[in-house]
Amino acid sequence: MSSVIKVPFVSFKPLEAEIGDEIKEAFDRVIQRSWYIGGIEDEEFEKAFADYVGVSYACGTGNGLDSLMLSLRALDIGEADEVIVPSNTYIATALAVTYTGATPVFVEPDIRTYNIDPSLIEEKITEKTKAIMPVHLYGQPADMDPVMKIAAKHKLYVIEDCAQAHGAYYKGKRIGSFGDLAGFSFYPGKNLGALGDAGAAVTNQKTLADKVRALGNYGSDYKYHHIYKGVNSRLDEMQAAFLSVKLKCLDKTNEDRRRVAAAYLENIKNDKIILPYVMPETEPVWHIFAVRSADRGRLEKHLSDRGIGYNKHYPIAMHMQECYKDLNISKGSLPIAEEISETQLSLPMYYGMTDDEVGAVIDALNSF
Repeated sequence: MSSVIKVPFVSFKPLEAEIGDEIKEAFDRVIQRSWYIGGIEDEEFEKAFADYVGVSYACGTGNGLDSLMLSLRALDIGEADEVIVPSNTYIATALAVTYTGATPVFVEPDIRTYNIDPSLIEEKITEKTKAIMPVHLYGQPADMDPVMKIAAKHKLYVIEDCAQAHGAYYKGKRIGSFGDLAGFSFYPGKNLGALGDAGAAVTNQKTLADKVRALGNYGSDYKYHHIYKGVNSRLDEMQAAFLSVKLKCLDKTNEDRRRVAAAYLENIKNDKIILPYVMPETEPVWHIFAVRSADRGRLEKHLSDRGIGYNKHYPIAMHMQECYKDLNISKGSLPIAEEISETQLSLPMYYGMTDDEVGAVIDALNSF
C-alpha cells in the first residue's frame, strides 16, 4: 500500500456518517420531552447497558472517574485505607482512590499485556488494604481469575476499571461482571463514547447500586432527603439517548477494531517493534493498539514524516507525576511502568479504517 496516504490517529467520521440521523432523532426526542435529568432515556440506557455487560444494575454517572470514586465510596473505602492499583494506567484510576481519602498502592504490570501482574499483588497487601482495582487497559482484559482468588483469600473488594474495554471478554464473560463493582467511562473517544463526558458504575448487588446512585445525587435517596455527603454526578438524558444509539452498534464497531488489530498483528514484522500480546481465552476490543520501541523518538518522526498519526499512553508514569510526590516513590522503584512509559506508542485504531489506511500504517512500521 502507498505510504503517501495520511492516516489520523483517530476519526469519528465513519461511525457518525452511519448513525448521524439516529443521533439527531435522539436529540429531538429529548428536546420534545423537556426532561433532562433522571428520566426515561437514562432508565432505558442503564437497563440496556447492564444487560449488555451481564450484570443486574447500571448507574449512570457524570464521567468514568466518578464511576470509580463512587464505587469505592459505596464500599465505605476512605481515609487510612489502601487500594491496590496497577502502576501502569491512566491517572484517573489512582485519583479515584485519592478522592476517597484512601491511598493508591501501585503494583507492576505484566510487560507483555501492560495489565496488572497478579503474581505481584499479594506482596503489597497490608492490614490497611481494602480493595484491588484491576484495569482492563487499552481494551485488553486483565487476568481476572487470579485477581478474584487473591481477593477472596484476603477478603478484599474488587472494583474493575473498564474505562477502555467496553465489550471485551475474559473466559466467556464480559469484563465488568467479575468484581463487586465496575466503572465505565463514556468519554467520546472510548469504544462506547457519548458526545461529552459520561460514565456508569455496574454491579450485581442492589444495595451497592442504590448507594452509588444516592452518592451521585447529592447523597439523596429521595428528594430533599440526604443520607450521605454525596456529590453531583449523574448521566443526563441527552447523553443517555446518544449512548443508547451507539450501544446498538458497539459489537459491530468492536469487531471492526479486531479486524484492524488482526492485520497489524499479522503483518507488522519488524524486530524494532514490540507488538501487544493477547492472553488466551480473551477477546480484546482494542481501544488502543499499543506497540513499544526502544527508539520511540525516532519512530515518532518516522511516522510523522509519512503522515501516520500516533499517540503516547502514557509518557509519564503515575508515580513520577508531580501530584503524587507525596507518596515518595522514587524513580526506578517501578521499573516496568517506567519502561512502558518511555517506549509505548499507540497506532491508529478506529472503526471504519480502510484497507489502504491499515496498509499505510503497516508499511510505515515495517520500513522503520
